[in-house]
Amino acid sequence: MNRSELTEQYLAEVKRRGVRGSDLVATPPHPPELHAYYHGRYLTRPLFLGHAEKEQLYADLANLRSALISLPDKLYGGDLAGFARAVGMTEVQVSAILRSRGSSVTHQGRADLYADASGFKLLELNLGSALGGIDNSDMCAALLAHPVLAEFAQTHRLDYVDTIREQARCLVAESGFPPGSRPVLATVDWPASYPMLEPLMRYFAVHLRALGIDPIFGHLGQLVVRDGGVWLGDRKVDIIQRVFMLEDLQENPEATALVDPLLDAAARGEVALFTPMDAELFASKGALAMLSDEANRHLFDQPQLASLDRILPWTRMVRPGPVTLEDGRRVDLLDYALGHQHDLALKPTSRHGGHGVLLGWRPDVTAAAWEEQVRAALDGRYVIQRRIRPVPELFPTDAGDPTPWIVSWGVITLRSGYGGVYARASSVESDVEILSLGTGAYSGSCLHALPPPTP
Repeated sequence: MNRSELTEQYLAEVKRRGVRGSDLVATPPHPPELHAYYHGRYLTRPLFLGHAEKEQLYADLANLRSALISLPDKLYGGDLAGFARAVGMTEVQVSAILRSRGSSVTHQGRADLYADASGFKLLELNLGSALGGIDNSDMCAALLAHPVLAEFAQTHRLDYVDTIREQARCLVAESGFPPGSRPVLATVDWPASYPMLEPLMRYFAVHLRALGIDPIFGHLGQLVVRDGGVWLGDRKVDIIQRVFMLEDLQENPEATALVDPLLDAAARGEVALFTPMDAELFASKGALAMLSDEANRHLFDQPQLASLDRILPWTRMVRPGPVTLEDGRRVDLLDYALGHQHDLALKPTSRHGGHGVLLGWRPDVTAAAWEEQVRAALDGRYVIQRRIRPVPELFPTDAGDPTPWIVSWGVITLRSGYGGVYARASSVESDVEILSLGTGAYSGSCLHALPPPTP
């Protein structure tokens, strides 16, 4: 069965059994301090994926990744700095990328997608270690504590990935440590945001300790480079798992003084950095615009092209001059953007979580405001992207029929492959379109169907 059929049957079973939505999430998936982090807002059911759907979705994301990481060689002759500038990186960011380039690009990522009438479409791609939703597997486990879902999952052979376990394996392997080596891992954030994330770090430390990692945590201001290593307190660190992001280097005045000693130590081989700063370079929306540009289609093989055509919406850097539309027509980008406001979004190339996004179809975005922002973005670090119209998902309630919600599917990829889904959603009634914890989104997870049993 596919996700629509699984959803329909589960909702029918919930209705038949007379179960309220609040009863389905009565077991909180986190201790109290992390329950507070999610503001106690959890979706009343998991998302569902059929086996073939899951396999196709992961294959499409793997093909997207392979196409992305080939761009510096195929378009810029291996000049990573030239590629970085072309996708919208500042000189501060370019310097950090060049000083912290990994031998290979991480497999750890989260693709945020909508599901429209034709399938999944990419909103943005996140690559690196600063990913939310790794604990989605704990949300799955908590939902499965209810007998209605547990019986449904058993009947339909549904399962989930232990994302935390697979992420730990990915982290150790990509940092160059063998299984069983028990490296000292320091999870590190900016000083200003560390107090908010410290409960999450403390929670994950319990999991990581059980998975053969020696975890500690703190902020950048607490790291000391000395005696041929990097230290956090009295502990010499083997791996830095960075929660800070490449975009933070541009937005934090203290960034250079805090980050440069760490990057220098990593370059000398005194500490492993999970993940190097080049990871987020390939997640730039400017890089997605290069994939979307028909002028580059000859660079990719047929499986890559098929995947790009399925999941990547039309995306272009905001530059003066002609562009090609999906139907092959050539148009002037500025004229087209101004004349088709209600079908387009304006997005900064290297920010995440919906920050700086302008949705042209919103009623509060006037034609004058849209034109002003689009003109200001010309030759800047912005892309124009085709609007995606998601099909709402239905969720159980405490009274009456299920209600429709708009869902962002955060599909996690790891070294081992498909890594689960971190869902964020808001009700259609709320009219919220940028889905994040800050905008009141609810959090959830996903169960996928196992392959059919062999005869």
